[in-house]
Amino acid sequence: MPITVLLVDDEPLVRAGMRAVLAAQPGIEVVGEAADGASVVPLVRRLRPRVVLMDVRMPLLDGIEATRAVLRADPAPPKILVITTFENDDYVYEALRAGADGFLLKRARPEEVVNAVRLVADGDSLLFPAAVRALAAGRSSSAAREALERAALTERERQVLRLMARGMSNAEMAGELVLGTETVKTHVSSVLAKLGARDRTQAVITAYESGFVVPG
Repeated sequence: MPITVLLVDDEPLVRAGMRAVLAAQPGIEVVGEAADGASVVPLVRRLRPRVVLMDVRMPLLDGIEATRAVLRADPAPPKILVITTFENDDYVYEALRAGADGFLLKRARPEEVVNAVRLVADGDSLLFPAAVRALAAGRSSSAAREALERAALTERERQVLRLMARGMSNAEMAGELVLGTETVKTHVSSVLAKLGARDRTQAVITAYESGFVVPG
């Protein structure tokens, strides 16, 4: 089964470029396009893409609200990658908080775009630790602090969450903690479940906003 992709951007040239890059790859199929966020939910329902590439700044409905709308409307939503011009854009952070699985810069190289689509389609989050740290600096949330307290993470799970915030993969965490990859995967799943996080990105944002991990 190919990885099906929906492109959402108000700039036709950007959509054309993304389509050309992805269509040239085996196992990836662009099934539709939209020029604004308001069109996304009906297209997701009709086309059932596995991945949505979503511009963060659009007319009618921006990428943040469109992400929220997709996640509310679908019990098994697609993976969402927001695309942006500036990595330090507050819109990006809000999109990640809304449930996006990661973000891509519009200046990303073709191979980075393809790798990102394959990565999130496989269930991983596309997290850029330095960028998320910079975006999270100075932010705090009482809801995040309460979520962390309720989670009552074990010491091992706390270690795993810290390493997740550094952007480590399961294999990298296994090497760092001298554990098997499957054991680490179990710990990651437990951390997400206890925090009520949709994915690693959500868990890392909770870690920063609660003060458990301090940017810098």
